[in-house]
Amino acid sequence: MDLSLLSLQKSDVMTNNTIYSARMKLADMILADANLLPILERLNIRLGFGDTNVKEVCQRYGLSADLFLIICNIYSFETYVPHIDALTKKDIGKILAYLRTSHEYYTKVCFPHLHENIHRMMESCDALNNKIINKFYDDYDNEVNNHFEYEEKVAFPYVESLLAGKRDLASDYNIAQFECNHSNIDEKLNDLKNIIIKYLPDSCSSAMNYEVLSDIFHIEKDLRKHTLIENKLLIPLVSKLEHDE
Repeated sequence: MDLSLLSLQKSDVMTNNTIYSARMKLADMILADANLLPILERLNIRLGFGDTNVKEVCQRYGLSADLFLIICNIYSFETYVPHIDALTKKDIGKILAYLRTSHEYYTKVCFPHLHENIHRMMESCDALNNKIINKFYDDYDNEVNNHFEYEEKVAFPYVESLLAGKRDLASDYNIAQFECNHSNIDEKLNDLKNIIIKYLPDSCSSAMNYEVLSDIFHIEKDLRKHTLIENKLLIPLVSKLEHDE
């Protein structure tokens, strides 16, 4: 693969003329963009796929190559606009599994690691700033957990009932309600990032400040992709399913 192709022009990305295709070797894609690694883990695709192409790997795992490529494009290209015409009802279950695995990654890996680093950062700060920052983060953590709990206990089971053909006609719940209540859970992270950059006293550990900021930037980016998958893939596919019922 010619890695020079990865230097895409902005206009190419905006018109969705990406270089990813089902004929590409999956290993080449990963070597070209490490941002794709979490996708493999969340779709339970194991490393060691040799020189097989995307289509072959997806067939091995019972996964739609169209869905896989859309998710990869979302993660690689900031201005990519996904189109779902090629996706079907069968892809919805895979999207749910992907989102659930993402939730587990956030709650068991990302946020505990960030919280631990925040505590370490604040050890060298005064008591007042320590209290303010930790309270700010604790409030955010509660918001995130409530957000994920709603999806896991209300929205996702509703989608699964539709897929199983067991829609409760007596219930007035629909995917539009999920869309309306779909809060942006990275806004407070941006606030925390600004507090650290602009207002945290220089007496606090600068090394840990940078570590925490690095964590926040990483989580923010991943959450944006996560939300895009929900808004641009899951919601329109489920809305179509509702109308087809």
